[in-house]
Amino acid sequence: MNSIHSRLNPFVLMLDPEAVISAMEDSKMLRSLRQRICRPLDKPLIPKTHTIDRIALRDYDAVIDAEEFMDSGVHFYAEAQPALQAAVH
Repeated sequence: MNSIHSRLNPFVLMLDPEAVISAMEDSKMLRSLRQRICRPLDKPLIPKTHTIDRIALRDYDAVIDAEEFMDSGVHFYAEAQPALQAAVH
C-alpha cells in the first residue's frame, strides 16, 4: 500500500500505533495548539433545587409509590399464545 494511503487509512494506523505517536510528536500543527485544562465536572451543570421543589418532588414520589400495582394483563396474552403458557406459569 502506498505510504500516503497508509497514513490516511485509520485501520492501517491501528495496526501501527508507534507510527501514529511519532507522527503526533513530530506534528508542528499539534505542537502549536494552545493547551488548556478543562475540568467540566468541577462545577455541577444542574443547579441545586430549592427546598420547596424538593418537598414537592418528594410528595409526588410518595403519591406514585402509594398507588396500587396495575396488572398488565400479561396472563391474558399468555393464554392466547400456547407457547408462552409454560413461561408464565
